Amino acid sequence: MTTIADFTVAANNGAPIDLKDKVGKVLLIVNTASQCGFTPQYEGLEALYRTYGDRGFEVLGFPCNQFGGQEPGDADEIAQFCQVNFGVSFPLMAKIEVNGEGASPLFDWLKREAPGLMGSKAVKWNFTKFLIDRDGQVVRRYGPTDRPEKLAADIEALL
Repeated sequence: MTTIADFTVAANNGAPIDLKDKVGKVLLIVNTASQCGFTPQYEGLEALYRTYGDRGFEVLGFPCNQFGGQEPGDADEIAQFCQVNFGVSFPLMAKIEVNGEGASPLFDWLKREAPGLMGSKAVKWNFTKFLIDRDGQVVRRYGPTDRPEKLAADIEALL
């Protein structure tokens, strides 16, 4: 059975991150963008990270430029924007694609494990969120309009 432990991703600086090292934590994986109407959700994601981080919770942000070209910056620009504007301290990964032929294998797996509305597989927009339990299994998918603070009860239940 596939779990989060079966994937390696790249950090914002390009260094590989073996997600097997994240097993045992509750994760919220989010495709992000700096120039989106949902960009203020960075603040809520950071609040969740600060509230639950010491209990084994982590947010992983994956910048993506596939939706309206809303993440045009390079890795340094993205990191600086997130830190300066929203105080982001949770890990940002390298920019990826979440749909299509170039989609990250991690996101292909997430979409299979937690389809969207009416069984759709594609990520529809920036700030789609996937909640992962301590065993590395996908628990739930949340749409872009689901504000981070609304996820608190689900996160607490897994902690």
